[in-house]
Amino acid sequence: MGQIYGFLGLTTGCIVHGLSDQERKDAYNCDITYGTNNEYGFDYLRDNMKYSVAEMSQRGHFYAIVDEIDSILIDEARTPLIISGPTDDRSDFYKLIDTFIPLISEDGYEVDEKAKTAVFNEKGTEQIENILRERGLLEGEGLYDVENVTIVHHINQALRAHKLYVRDKDYIVKDDQIILIDEFTGRMMEGRRMSEGLHQAIEAREGVEIQSENVTLASVTFQNYFRLYDKLSGMTGTAVTEASEFYDIYKLEVLEIPTNKPVLRIDEEDVIYRTEAEKFAAIVDEINECKAKGQPMLVGTVSIEKSEKLSTFLKERNIEHKVLNARYHDQEASIIAQAGVPGAVTIATNMAGRGTDIQLGGNFEMRLEQEAPEGETEAQKAKREEKLKAELDVLKQQALDAGGLYVMGTERHESRRIDNQLRGRTGRQGDPGRSKFYISTEDDLMRIFGGDRLKNMMGKMGWEEGESLTNRFMSKAVERAQVRVEARNFDIRKNLLKYDDVMNDQRKTIFEQRLEFMTDDNVSDVIEDMREQVCEDLITIHVPKKAYAEQWDIEGLTARSQELLGFAPPFAQWAAEEGIADEEMLERFVKAGNEAFAAKFGSFDKEGVQNFEKQTLLQVIDTNWREHLQQLDHLKSAVGWRSYGQRDPLNEYKSEAFTLFDNLLTDLREGVTKLLMNAQIQAPEPVQEPVFNAADYDDFDPSIFADGGTAPQASARSPQDMLAQTPQTGDVNFDIDAYEARNGRISRNAQCPCGSGKKFKHCHGKLG
Repeated sequence: MGQIYGFLGLTTGCIVHGLSDQERKDAYNCDITYGTNNEYGFDYLRDNMKYSVAEMSQRGHFYAIVDEIDSILIDEARTPLIISGPTDDRSDFYKLIDTFIPLISEDGYEVDEKAKTAVFNEKGTEQIENILRERGLLEGEGLYDVENVTIVHHINQALRAHKLYVRDKDYIVKDDQIILIDEFTGRMMEGRRMSEGLHQAIEAREGVEIQSENVTLASVTFQNYFRLYDKLSGMTGTAVTEASEFYDIYKLEVLEIPTNKPVLRIDEEDVIYRTEAEKFAAIVDEINECKAKGQPMLVGTVSIEKSEKLSTFLKERNIEHKVLNARYHDQEASIIAQAGVPGAVTIATNMAGRGTDIQLGGNFEMRLEQEAPEGETEAQKAKREEKLKAELDVLKQQALDAGGLYVMGTERHESRRIDNQLRGRTGRQGDPGRSKFYISTEDDLMRIFGGDRLKNMMGKMGWEEGESLTNRFMSKAVERAQVRVEARNFDIRKNLLKYDDVMNDQRKTIFEQRLEFMTDDNVSDVIEDMREQVCEDLITIHVPKKAYAEQWDIEGLTARSQELLGFAPPFAQWAAEEGIADEEMLERFVKAGNEAFAAKFGSFDKEGVQNFEKQTLLQVIDTNWREHLQQLDHLKSAVGWRSYGQRDPLNEYKSEAFTLFDNLLTDLREGVTKLLMNAQIQAPEPVQEPVFNAADYDDFDPSIFADGGTAPQASARSPQDMLAQTPQTGDVNFDIDAYEARNGRISRNAQCPCGSGKKFKHCHGKLG
């Protein structure tokens, strides 16, 4: 495509792993940029951690065309992209917790496969308490006392690791590592780890090296990343079943394009057996029969475990076959390319996302490359090509005469899309084909949705071993079970999106404000506003309006001023003056702060000071944003319990997340002011980037709010409103005293209520 675009005067670039920042920037500056969803998302996060605009790679989000859009925006919707950093090594702790689970009796916990949850019941809780008490690890009187919140979390994760996650289905062990398996594609997801200690719990269970738990530095979901684009579109062969979700979440309509040639594939009714053993026996018999007549077969399984189990049965019958799963990922292209050879048997774990087409007779390009001798001349290659084409034409005709590619599903997936993707491997480009699913009442989907009842019914009806049931009604029943699972998963994704939207609004606000600061050559006004707001906050808290001077907390004000500004004006002396009011205290405090800052930096190069201010501002934003992300994660994991108190967890999350964001803004102002006012200036040399010490912020009081010491209501302002307001037409005759009498003191950095659009300190609140 690059050559075609070049002919039309368009430039193309490609984003792959391992590119330098400049190479990425050059690729993004092209008219059309190709890349993977992961690379795009991580570049977005990395850009918002840079310290100059020149270092950023991406140049905006205009139009995205997503291939296999259902895989990325639906299957991957719940998976966030996370840039993380390591924490302390606690491998011994995870190993200790892992030893507790085998000591719990089977009736001490409850596993819900449908909801994918595992929890301790009353008996299990009592057993855990006894185990912890014996080892001196239980604090307080019971397991769920607040002092035990950390150990309870990790015990719950260990239970999930033992009872919900299955080796060779959800993950594999390779090179002393736990590597997750994509449930939709069957591929290894190297480099991807589960959060909140769950990955470490699985590592402890399997006895491999336990890697340190990471702390989130930045994160975004694919849902919210791709919604950044002004226009979004995509393509896939299996979007119709998810049309409602595409519209509800992304406002995308699904348009079905007719096939180029008529589909000749025959989709047979499902065949249902009582037990898994009977089902596999029937599959092996069918494979043997089709292989004898030269029909190529693709057998789809839902897990590595099932694919290797079927492979064992075929080996016992001496049936030659190939296995494609996460263990043999490097052989994928060659295995799939030759799956159309007459009589070929290929067992594959999920076919979603495997882009190599199965060509009846075999893949010409693959064989041409594999069979090329050393030192072959062009004339020899041309002769070999002609001979190979003739051979493949004969093999293709044999496969067509045998009925084309036969796709067998050994189990229904919980998503109809994945089944359709498997079926869609046969009957392409007008070729004949056939598909059939073999099901047993012991399959996961059937077992979760009433397979036991069907199994008992078949037993009562006198069903003999090996006898199958083929019925359109039963096929529809299986499909209804899939629809229920899809609906549940959609509800989960939609609910998670509502939570993520709260953080996304805050993320966009912080990232946009950060970019504005990074773009601005001079942030001195911002620094001054922050310092003055800190002064105002301290006065608001320690010198309450309308309180007598004797009621003022001069001692507390002095201590906090010394901590945040590096000095303390003579507050006690001011308070002793006759008729002194809080407004005058604030004016003097602000003036003293500005003079102290000017005295500290006045003799230094102006450009160097501005650079120092900008770097300090950006670093404080980054550090506090990371801490804020952790607070939101903890809030999200805990807020669900509010439903037991008849409160809506989502509304609770929105309200408290808003409060946390307000605290974040306060911490930003205090952090920037503290670092700059306490900076040790040694010599008037060009200022380097400041050394940032996160420990400087451990003593912040998160209960201090920007406006009068109380948290605003969640519905009062959006995050954007808290950083900027829209100016209006001013009123020069505005009575500021009457306004303050009705509404309380006006923040000096707030917009003046007269409507001038100026800040209060530059309008009716101007000093002097």
